[in-house]
Amino acid sequence: MKNQASGASRTYAVCSGNDVVGYYALAVGSIEHEFAPGKIRRSMPQPIPVMILARLAVDRQYAGQRIGTGMLRDALLRTIQAADIAGIRAMLVHALNEKAATFYRERGFAASPFDPLVLFLALDHVRRLFAEA
Repeated sequence: MKNQASGASRTYAVCSGNDVVGYYALAVGSIEHEFAPGKIRRSMPQPIPVMILARLAVDRQYAGQRIGTGMLRDALLRTIQAADIAGIRAMLVHALNEKAATFYRERGFAASPFDPLVLFLALDHVRRLFAEA
């Protein structure tokens, strides 16, 4: 919550009664061209503006109930809203491990050419998905 108070990020929580079931945090950032996949860097300025999904976690007791997918969807919707008023090319996530990276890849994220645990999802792709839904 220190980052929230300082303005470095915004944290969103899913609760059941007084219990936190899951949470995620968003922060605005940028990435140099060489660290982004080709589709992300194409025709973009240097550096590329991104929304960083700083954390996404679900309490183990609630695992397997698609809460993480729901929170990711909410994070993407908030990112699209932010991109409507300020330039954001993609969402970036630093996956904690390979299991987390698989979660993001299964949802359309692509790995950085330099680190398979750094993944990107282009917002134009996200907009198309939401338009089709």
